[in-house]
Amino acid sequence: MNTRRTLATARRVLAQLRHDPRTLAMLLVVPCVLLTLLRYMYDGQPDTFDRIGPALLGVFPLLVMFLVTSVAMLRERTSGTLERLLTMPLGKLDLLLGYALAFGLVALVQAALASALTIGLLGLDVAGPTWLLFAVAVGDGLLGMALGLLVSAFAATEFQAVQFLPAVLLPQFLLCGLFVPREQMADVLRWASDVMPLSYAVDAMGRLTVHSGVGSEVVTDLAVIAGCALLALGLGAATLRRRTP
Repeated sequence: MNTRRTLATARRVLAQLRHDPRTLAMLLVVPCVLLTLLRYMYDGQPDTFDRIGPALLGVFPLLVMFLVTSVAMLRERTSGTLERLLTMPLGKLDLLLGYALAFGLVALVQAALASALTIGLLGLDVAGPTWLLFAVAVGDGLLGMALGLLVSAFAATEFQAVQFLPAVLLPQFLLCGLFVPREQMADVLRWASDVMPLSYAVDAMGRLTVHSGVGSEVVTDLAVIAGCALLALGLGAATLRRRTP
């Protein structure tokens, strides 16, 4: 890893995003719109929004970040940009960390906008500290980014990259405990949910809605989310191909 090359990659990705308003809208505006729709779906049931809103504050940015980063990295490969970059003294880890840094900054803005909207304008009531809710939302965005970079190595077209979303994320969405408490699931499903990172994201958000202060369980959940993101980046560096055949 070379810090200068990693930062140069991050600057290049941020410059591309700055000139792509549709992608920026996808990353920053869409999660806020979805959360607003959710709030007014339960306009007469504020307790329901307070229960599921924090979980979806983490889920929506994760879904959007996964989709955008997987397609963005695949486009680098199919256009030949990645192959040209890797002929220079730029390692795969430099490239992925540069992407992670650029999209990590976007995840900070994304989480700040979504958190401010849900807690401020939409009136979400949480017992835990607001800064910790923000930290978990950022972690969820980074996790989606890392998973997107990982699966992009296995897709040959942008359509295939999109197909990974239901294959990778929807099982986690169903088993994360949002619909049915994990302890009430069949043993096989509960064991599967225990190894899915989205379960820990939803658990952390759920604990913040009912417990004040910084609990050790929330910190553990956040550490698992960060660890899974780092693992996905490492696997992505190991499996990244220079180009798509």
